[in-house]
Amino acid sequence: MKKLIGAIAVVLLWNACKFNDNSKKVLPILGNRHAVTKVVNGQSVTDTIYQTIPAINYINQYGDSINNKNLEGNIYVADFFFTTCPSICPIMQRNMLNVYNAFKDSTGFKIVSYTIDPQHDSVPVLKKYADKLGISGNTWWLLQGRKDETYQVAKSYLVSVQEKNPAGEYIHDGYFVLIDKKKRVRGTYDGTDLKEVDKLIEDIKVLKAEPSS
Repeated sequence: MKKLIGAIAVVLLWNACKFNDNSKKVLPILGNRHAVTKVVNGQSVTDTIYQTIPAINYINQYGDSINNKNLEGNIYVADFFFTTCPSICPIMQRNMLNVYNAFKDSTGFKIVSYTIDPQHDSVPVLKKYADKLGISGNTWWLLQGRKDETYQVAKSYLVSVQEKNPAGEYIHDGYFVLIDKKKRVRGTYDGTDLKEVDKLIEDIKVLKAEPSS
């Protein structure tokens, strides 16, 4: 009996290790895609071209210009918010702090939060908001830019944002979006749900363990 119990324990331990081995898990690539066929060494080769995040040109809470070069070689998480949001934004930003605290000392990782109300959310306002959240350094950027550009780039993140509704409120999705080093969408997570945020943190670890190619 003792031998049987010992054997079961070994099997359970092996399965637990296998289940928690992030290097074996592969995240999907989301968004639109299309096939491109080209000739290589006389042979036809078909590649899949995936949807990517387009070039951006923004200013962060420190007044620094941020574009794709600043994100090059980084895995990052993106979301959309505005500082006067009375509903989901405060919940989202508190939950994003879990992601920030998990990876703030990690290289090759960023968080970018796009304001959808740039007329109000100036650089000083974003800096004050960042200070209130308790974030510092260059792991998490609060970004301000042209509103029309932000609304357009949101589509690449598979997120919907809209102008103020008749009640005078901005409308936007509450998703955290995980982007890989090739600027491809690898996951979307409900930023108001702590279980989803925990899943995001685990998926970031998976993506960090993914071989570069």
